[in-house]
Amino acid sequence: MKRQGKVTVIDMAMEKEDIEYRRQIVQEYKPDVEALIRYLPWLEEKAGSIVSETFTGSGIKEHSIAFPVYDSTLLNFVKTVQRTRLLDRNYRYIYSRHGLRSAKEELQAVSRSDITHMDVLRGILSKYVMGGMTKGRMWTEAVENGVFLHVVRKMKENLEFWDRPMG
Repeated sequence: MKRQGKVTVIDMAMEKEDIEYRRQIVQEYKPDVEALIRYLPWLEEKAGSIVSETFTGSGIKEHSIAFPVYDSTLLNFVKTVQRTRLLDRNYRYIYSRHGLRSAKEELQAVSRSDITHMDVLRGILSKYVMGGMTKGRMWTEAVENGVFLHVVRKMKENLEFWDRPMG
């Protein structure tokens, strides 16, 4: 029904529905994202640095097992994410649907994600949070390569853009 240079009633109705959909997403995710925003200064400070150490035990050398000891703020961040609705146990489908295979591709996907692509941001966040529960290195990687930082920043940016009054 679209004609060159003219906006139809159908176009205006579709645009209104689109705006409503975006605002609905804002309301759905806002409380959870606000819980993560408080970690942005720490994530900015720690990007590119190591946030865990390896504890090997003292005095017991033969039968000791080395294990990672994480920065307490990182552990609090992970626990906060786990308490939100941002975790997506099906994040692998997001990865296959969007062809994400490397940290570089993840960061590119984050930068391209708008409010309608919160599933991509949730998927990337979920991969690292849930993966870190079995492969502890993933949490520190997500801080070092800036994945956590960029995901939380982008979520905040998307919500702030669509949460303001439209005039």
